[in-house]
Amino acid sequence: MSNPRAIPVVVCAVLVAACSAGPQPNSSNADIARVSGVEDSFGPPFTVSTVGPAAIDPRLLGPQRLPEGITFDPADCGESADAQTLPPDVKGNMAATTAEGDGVRYIVMAVETSEPVPANPPGEHCQKVAFTGPGIRGLVEVVEAPAIEGVDTVGTHRVLQRSADGATRTGELYNYVSHFGNFIVIVTANPLVVPGRPVAHVDTGRARKLVTEAVGLIKG
Repeated sequence: MSNPRAIPVVVCAVLVAACSAGPQPNSSNADIARVSGVEDSFGPPFTVSTVGPAAIDPRLLGPQRLPEGITFDPADCGESADAQTLPPDVKGNMAATTAEGDGVRYIVMAVETSEPVPANPPGEHCQKVAFTGPGIRGLVEVVEAPAIEGVDTVGTHRVLQRSADGATRTGELYNYVSHFGNFIVIVTANPLVVPGRPVAHVDTGRARKLVTEAVGLIKG
């Protein structure tokens, strides 16, 4: 069995869980191992790898906590910016396929839990949350997500800027989370830092298609 620690830690940047639960599809035939099928979506110049299925390591799916002393706008939306996809005590299995190319990394993760994980959608007034603090500022906003029958999906975009020693670094991450039954599909997309090259543009259309494709593959 593959070591769950091998799943890229970048998935820890999951920001907001899926929308409120709706009618759930029949997932009796679902299999998270089929997430590897998204590899066929990538040709040159992408490098693709797959890990799992393996037991869930909650540390890899925990929230990316912001440091103390952060101010949020709106002020009561800090919980949305720190929300996590899985409770720390959840049990189950996970598998992931990672593709890197054209200056972008895409991670497609499938999670099967022992019981349904409650959704934690952002409130209507927390669709766009700015935050500032010592040496840090950024934004978390809800973005367009694919509409899949019987599946609750939300997309978020995170921009994070850090300043230290007179230098400023900016990073961004697109994140899509789908819930259906005891299954969760997570797709993240972020530009890679390539020395001597400008930051690549993230193809959000491709990311949304990966969500739809992964859900279809897993449901079977």
